[in-house]
Amino acid sequence: MGLAAFLLVLLAALGAQAEPPSSKLPGRKPDSKEPWGAFLGKAAHEAIGMEYSVRHHTNAVFLDTVNLSRIMEEGKLGDPERLSALVRLLRPDITDTDALVLFEIKPDNEEGRKEGREQAGRYLAALNEAVEPDKKLAGGTGFEGSLFLEFENGGALWQLSWRTPEPGVTLYRWSYRRKKPHASWKERAAQKAEELPREEIEQRGELAEQAIRGAYEGGERPKGFQGQVYLPVDCR
Repeated sequence: MGLAAFLLVLLAALGAQAEPPSSKLPGRKPDSKEPWGAFLGKAAHEAIGMEYSVRHHTNAVFLDTVNLSRIMEEGKLGDPERLSALVRLLRPDITDTDALVLFEIKPDNEEGRKEGREQAGRYLAALNEAVEPDKKLAGGTGFEGSLFLEFENGGALWQLSWRTPEPGVTLYRWSYRRKKPHASWKERAAQKAEELPREEIEQRGELAEQAIRGAYEGGERPKGFQGQVYLPVDCR
């Protein structure tokens, strides 16, 4: 599939009005159509993007709310008018215009890895056709990390971990540690990782996303959250 054809398909997918299964996440409208899997994906994208921004706070870093046209202009990569009209509104997950690298964030499975590789490659091709000769971008490497959420003292832990097994492709995974009263969070974190139970996601999914955002932004704890977020800097 050529670049133009791929971008047409991608834009159509982004604009499609699909109707996924109803979500029961707390705090969401009863008729919400966002599935819990997609919601956790959104939380993972936000956390991983914010962590990259923290680690590279002196760089010009653009997350997935910023399109290629703005990245070209604000990142001083060249004239955004050189971008095809088909690609100007596309938004890579992480673009660092000082390090000249780009990352796509996907679930840690074969399908996610393949999709991430294809999307990162297409975004890089689109940008590198338009940027100045000395501003060519490449897939980023070496980006990995982990954070934990504790909802109550001695309670279960949620873990979000990510790795970058190939240039430009960052894969994430959610996992779970059972509660263990009177044990420290690091002792509980050392337990065997398990799949995150669906009932836990439905009960605490939105609270987890709000707590992670608050931890990075330094805001108040979300209402109902009595626990702690252990960011990658705490996990070393």
